[in-house]
Amino acid sequence: MHSVEETVEIAVPVRTAYNQWTQFKSFPRFMTTVRKVDQIKPSLTSWTLALGPVHGVFEAEIVEQEPDSHLVWRSLGQRPAHRGEVVFETMAVDRTRVTVRMEIAARGATGLLAGVPKVAGRVVRGELRGFKEYIEGLGAESGAWRGTIRNGRLRRTHEERQASGVPCWPVG
Repeated sequence: MHSVEETVEIAVPVRTAYNQWTQFKSFPRFMTTVRKVDQIKPSLTSWTLALGPVHGVFEAEIVEQEPDSHLVWRSLGQRPAHRGEVVFETMAVDRTRVTVRMEIAARGATGLLAGVPKVAGRVVRGELRGFKEYIEGLGAESGAWRGTIRNGRLRRTHEERQASGVPCWPVG
């Protein structure tokens, strides 16, 4: 496994940064390697990626998700596997530090990034910069999903439990 850790500070409140991150379908707007993301279930996504001539599709399970704090995922059925987390930290009222940590196996198509020294880190750093520019440019999130996931299982928010007819699926 190859480890990558990249951090960026963003000039928006932690809630805004977190809410935008939960809008997976918007990722192709600011990430150069992400072509498409489908939300299959609250804890299951399908990703289509491309980096130069390397293309791939994989599913990822969200193992843990806590609003305004973190999101942890792992790939499913993909060899080699990868896993990661994104952590949101309040720096000031209107500043957030976002840290992405990933572990990528150094074999196969997705492992290609891990097999070339420092390439995976450069890609993740660039994608985080894209997120920063996107959300700072918007000034506000384009949607939000405030649900909590533990051990891959959805736990609805207090607001969702009390509101009748409010879907617990992510918006966007």
